Amino acid sequence: MSMKRSKQRSGGGREKDLDASFWNKPSEPERTWEQQMENQPEEAFAQYAMTARYTKGQLLLHPKFGKGVIVEVEPQRVEILFQEGKKKLGHGQTPPT
Repeated sequence: MSMKRSKQRSGGGREKDLDASFWNKPSEPERTWEQQMENQPEEAFAQYAMTARYTKGQLLLHPKFGKGVIVEVEPQRVEILFQEGKKKLGHGQTPPT
């Protein structure tokens, strides 16, 4: 004689009810490209290079896209806000040999 077992529910039902954003700090409203470029001297812009490492908020000068500001940093990529919109580009990578 075999006994059927009913499926057990996990005790984690409460986590679904809580919104994860509840615990996060409220984020600042994202500034526009124009606001970020306002009053920035030409010397503040670093020339973009895929092999360099970048930090959030750093100003860049890209040969194709122009002036931009780093808005997000990942281990291998950065998201840069240019006048025409956001682009994800590589950073901190050694060039292929």
